[in-house]
Amino acid sequence: MKTNTMTPLTFIAIAALSGSLAVSVSASAQTIPARPEQIKFKPLSFTPPKPSEYRHVLSNGIVVFLAPSKELPLIDLSLSFKGGDYLEPADKVGLAALTAVMLRTGGTESLAPTELDEKLDFLATVASISTKGTTCGASIDCLTANFDESLSLLMDMLRRPRFDEGKQKIAVDGMLEQMKQRNDDADPILGREWNMALYGEDHFEAREPTEASIRGITKADMTAFATRVLNPGNMIVSVSGDFEPAPMLAKLEAALSSWPKGERMANPPAPTAALTPGVFHIEKEIPQGKVYIGRRSLTRDDPDFFAALVMNEILGGGGFTSRIVKTVRSDEGLAYSAGSNLDAGVYYPGEFRAGFQSKNPTVALAIKLIEDEFRKMRDVPVTAEELDVAKKSFIETFPRAFESKPAMLGIFVGDEWTGRNPAYWQTYRENVAKVSAADVQRVAKRLLGMDSMAIFIVGDWDTIAPGDPTNRARMADFFNDQAEHLPLRDPMTMQRPQ
Repeated sequence: MKTNTMTPLTFIAIAALSGSLAVSVSASAQTIPARPEQIKFKPLSFTPPKPSEYRHVLSNGIVVFLAPSKELPLIDLSLSFKGGDYLEPADKVGLAALTAVMLRTGGTESLAPTELDEKLDFLATVASISTKGTTCGASIDCLTANFDESLSLLMDMLRRPRFDEGKQKIAVDGMLEQMKQRNDDADPILGREWNMALYGEDHFEAREPTEASIRGITKADMTAFATRVLNPGNMIVSVSGDFEPAPMLAKLEAALSSWPKGERMANPPAPTAALTPGVFHIEKEIPQGKVYIGRRSLTRDDPDFFAALVMNEILGGGGFTSRIVKTVRSDEGLAYSAGSNLDAGVYYPGEFRAGFQSKNPTVALAIKLIEDEFRKMRDVPVTAEELDVAKKSFIETFPRAFESKPAMLGIFVGDEWTGRNPAYWQTYRENVAKVSAADVQRVAKRLLGMDSMAIFIVGDWDTIAPGDPTNRARMADFFNDQAEHLPLRDPMTMQRPQ
């Protein structure tokens, strides 16, 4: 039988607490506004961090960004190298990606691949090596207590790789298997054809590895690529986590001082191809057509950059508040996914692209509606409400870019590589706030002319071309009924059938 151990004093205390809570809840209820839009928030106060406060330079010239944090007993170290896909020979496309895979999985001179994996697993260390279009990266995420040994293993992978033959065969077989699936879905078909038209088939932004290029990569090729790109003269280091700056700098000096410095890679080449306006179609028997509409855009240093950001947010980048989403999805119900994207390039102009997927018979109507939104942006100033919502979306979410130490350091490293003005982040919100309706209209006239755009479609042309059942639009309405039908490329050679 349970015994009640509560004393009279306990009952008195509970009663008193209950009464005070009731008064507190009642008082709080009186201060809660009747409607959510009546809630008042204090002005957001956030000062972006300055790279100079985190930047150090080792004796051999390597730039290091350090952001200590004692929240968890973990350390995240990243090495960033300039150079990637754009350094590949034309007949060795895929070299950078395969080299990165083999550096991580192919073992070292002193450790077989399985031994290396076992050591990393024992230390609970996550090691990764990757490559992108213009950079390569190597990182470890480990316990503070295991940092020294983890760093030693990373240096071994980068400086003394084994490039195990068996692991290379596995990696190559995996890449070839992925190639076989290139035409299974419309998205990769549309993406690669778009990139090839935008940048040119010979530019690294658009090149695709083939069976021949992957099979032709040798150990000597990977060794030469790694030696050329992975060196202290071509490196920026960032470290966040549980450490003290002075001891960490000493450890990095010891680990990197004996590594031959090497040279910094040049900037990637600008594309020489020009986008040809028109309608381009790739046949695929699917119930929904997938569409891109766009052109090359501008660079991040362009005077119209901030106006273009705001314009795109209003047009199709702002989710459910944007015009394309409202018109194509909400009002007409033609597409679940619709919107636009603006990518401002660093070394050369990027791209502007609107896109959607819709049932084949309504593809033409959706294109027509988007074309109408382009015209409205050019001809009529955006409303004050649209402008306010768009600018606030950038200004009020701005602190998210720096919400974690690794994310913050990633920004600093990227800016260090590309030479971005240090004042960019300090004046970002001010520059967004200065954008006017006239600025948006000006950049819309510059970027949103259909006669300078290409329309790329993947889908069943026989059901796309006639248009919607209500006869509101058909494909003949665009570019004088001139459409170029592009044969589907062979997935292993990337060649079109003759």
